[in-house]
Amino acid sequence: MDAAQRRELLQRPAQAAESQTVTRVQGILQQVRAEGDAALQRLTAQFDRVELPTPRLTPGQVEVQAARVPAEVRAAIDAAYDNIYAFHAAQQPRPVTVETQPGVICELRYAPLQRVGLYIPGGSAVLPSSVLMLGIPAALAGCQHLVLCSPPGADGLLSPAVCYAATKVGVTDVVAVGGAQAVAALAYGTESVPRVDKIFGPGNAYVTAAKTLVSSEAGGPAIDMPAGPSELLIVADKTADAAFLAADLLSQAEHGADSQVILVSSSAAVLEATCHELARQLDRLPRRDIAARALTACRLILTGSLDEAIKVADDYAPEHLSLQTERAAEQAGQIRAGSVFVGHYAPVAGGDYATGTNHVLPTYGAARASSSLGLHDFLRRYTVQTLSHSGLKALAPTVTALAREEGLEAHARAIEARLNL
Repeated sequence: MDAAQRRELLQRPAQAAESQTVTRVQGILQQVRAEGDAALQRLTAQFDRVELPTPRLTPGQVEVQAARVPAEVRAAIDAAYDNIYAFHAAQQPRPVTVETQPGVICELRYAPLQRVGLYIPGGSAVLPSSVLMLGIPAALAGCQHLVLCSPPGADGLLSPAVCYAATKVGVTDVVAVGGAQAVAALAYGTESVPRVDKIFGPGNAYVTAAKTLVSSEAGGPAIDMPAGPSELLIVADKTADAAFLAADLLSQAEHGADSQVILVSSSAAVLEATCHELARQLDRLPRRDIAARALTACRLILTGSLDEAIKVADDYAPEHLSLQTERAAEQAGQIRAGSVFVGHYAPVAGGDYATGTNHVLPTYGAARASSSLGLHDFLRRYTVQTLSHSGLKALAPTVTALAREEGLEAHARAIEARLNL
């Protein structure tokens, strides 16, 4: 293939319909900004076919739902919580204090964001794991208000598992609204949904477009990253097991029809065997219809060498990268990705739930420059400087000379006024 053909091959499905998606999302944002809760109720009835008496659940409703969690699910959430908590607690940043010259002290400090919005995807799947991935670092950071939004079930409520996870991490507001309209509510605020400072969480193409649009508005909220439909790219060599490869590809394909899964290998035999395994395993999946639609954008790519496979993977910069090769540990730092799974016994599903790393990751190739979600994303950093009289006097010639070089006389005089010059 030439360069143009390679770019076309690696295009994300969601990006192919980007302009149409943006237009629809802009309309939804305008409705919620203008009409508040009324728009949320109307849009929820339109998209989710659920009539909401009010978008926000009461604490009592959340507690009742949480109490319905089966014991084995409760135990699984508790175990995953412990691993995720341990990994994120170790990420606490340390303040920095430096005396850059005598009498001039500079500090780097951290403070928690006050109000954060936690978007939890729903619809075809219930995702308490995402509540843990967002809520645990928010709580560790010390955020005061955690506003959770997720699409409602047919009863107008959120699932018991999501409610239990929400109570465990300390969510303060639970809103049964999903999609672009939930992002709009978090960005603008409504009668029942508090406006937040930053919006977190993965979602489909509409949610991702909404996050991008509201963050670009004057005074709009910050967002964590472009965390859109799930992506997995696997680099495999002749040592890879086709059954493992197919299982991993299907585990991400079943997230949604707009997911994309790619296998890159220099072994034609591995690709052929994986093809057969995909067909065999797909037929046994409860969510085979969703996974099958995602597989229409699946790519099995044969390269001339393993080095070329690594280059293809780096160009794509996937959300999830699986290295099922003989030298996986050595290759882990050679490819840009949101999260890397090293070796034949590190399935992406482990990171989705309970290894401890965060499953909110950059998609659409943003992993070339963006990072996986962590504790630091729920903090803001700021600087402090303290100067003594002698420190300012020693610094004065540097500041005044630079200020006058730049034609900013008032800057120079702000220094001199304190020194009676």
